[in-house]
Amino acid sequence: MDSRILLVTGASSGIGAAICRRLAKPGVSILMHARGGQDGSKQALFAEVAEDVRNKGAIVETHLSDLSEKGAASLLVKKACECFGGLDQIVSNAGFAERSLLGVVDRNILDQSYQTMTGAFFDLATAAMGPLRQSHCGRVVAISSFVTHFFQADALFPTTAAAKSAMEALAKCLAVQLGPDGVTVNCVAPGYTRKDEGSHRAISQSTLNLAAEKAATKRIAEPDDIAALVEFLLSPDARQITGQTIRVDGGLHIT
Repeated sequence: MDSRILLVTGASSGIGAAICRRLAKPGVSILMHARGGQDGSKQALFAEVAEDVRNKGAIVETHLSDLSEKGAASLLVKKACECFGGLDQIVSNAGFAERSLLGVVDRNILDQSYQTMTGAFFDLATAAMGPLRQSHCGRVVAISSFVTHFFQADALFPTTAAAKSAMEALAKCLAVQLGPDGVTVNCVAPGYTRKDEGSHRAISQSTLNLAAEKAATKRIAEPDDIAALVEFLLSPDARQITGQTIRVDGGLHIT
């Protein structure tokens, strides 16, 4: 497992960046993907994260693309195989949160949510099935969200919940298909998670404070809290865990 090839989407900040930093070490090769922000506003940040990962000893390639575009996700798998000679593990993290309610939100936002999250996961899985089956440590982790399991008036994200729920269903199907080949597929559902300073978020600080009060731990998650679970699910110790959605929400769903 010290020698493995990974693809991580949405890696310019937050959870994706924390995952790459945790996984980085000598012998690890990572294709880091990001959209780069609107008008390229996050490209410099993405380059900084990639440099941090290189400094930890990992071999890094980067790729900028919009996963809502047809063929973008499949191209990532192809690039990983071309750059590194294969692909062992995928972390599908790219996505966005949309809080507009039904009756207000435009149908185009629903379609974009499916294209960016569900569709991209579908394309990644389809393109990577061959390399994953050939791997000695095949793993897939999809980053979902608490909004697919937690429905209260002050925490509704209809289009995001729909897209992430569909992605979870695809992940369970993939787990059954690839299980005989020793490949595990799981989802991680973060709760409210701290964003990088200056990053856009769909909710106010007052809502975040209230969420922290509701959680059993009395705080919201840090990106590294989610990265720690992803690291475990990619490890040999998690070889018998598959088809699961594991929440990292500080007990929000039980309070």
